[in-house]
Amino acid sequence: MVQAILTDIEGTVSSISFVKDVLFPYARRALPGLVAANGHKADVRKWLDDVAVELGGACKDDVIVETLQGWIDSDRKHAALKALQGMAWDAGYRNADFVAPIYVDAAQALQHWYADGYPLYVYSSGSVPAQKLFFGHSDAGDLSLLFSGWFDLDVGGKRDTASYAKIAERIGVPAAEILFLSDVVAELDAAREAGLQTVLVDRRDDYPQARSGDGANGHARVESFDGIALD
Repeated sequence: MVQAILTDIEGTVSSISFVKDVLFPYARRALPGLVAANGHKADVRKWLDDVAVELGGACKDDVIVETLQGWIDSDRKHAALKALQGMAWDAGYRNADFVAPIYVDAAQALQHWYADGYPLYVYSSGSVPAQKLFFGHSDAGDLSLLFSGWFDLDVGGKRDTASYAKIAERIGVPAAEILFLSDVVAELDAAREAGLQTVLVDRRDDYPQARSGDGANGHARVESFDGIALD
């Protein structure tokens, strides 16, 4: 029985290529200007100082920016990077430099589930503000109002079982009645260990080689949201 649905974004509701080919390069280009113009503001300075501490202490902002750009190149999951990327993307979305592409089947399923009364939640390595921007500026329209809650790395890593236990507690639904959707088997493993139901979203656009059998590690597998049954 499913009482709530928790979904990943990249590779699940949207293509991996959008993040890697559009969002990451945009943030990489925008970070120097963002830091130069806003580095004195508390909400930006906080994250820059976090990076400086990790680098060993006080350092110039241009060194911090270069570090952040390197982290973008290596797709590092770091809270400071995710927060600053989100600020850069905010301008991009609002200036209509791009819109978030959502798979048609995912957009339709999310709308149907919402209409049927299922509470929907997002769990992504991108910051909560970035998640809201993504769904608020999608090619399917503003879907942000479909969601009852948002989770990012503040709750813990996506491959950590404890993260999913925390999410279940915050949602207020037994873990066994929450369905988690992701394209990453290791994330699904952690969620299953916490007691959640799981579905591997194995899209051919993102994963040309099907991950069936041992590749799915025992998780239910679909190639689109059309294959997800909630009863």
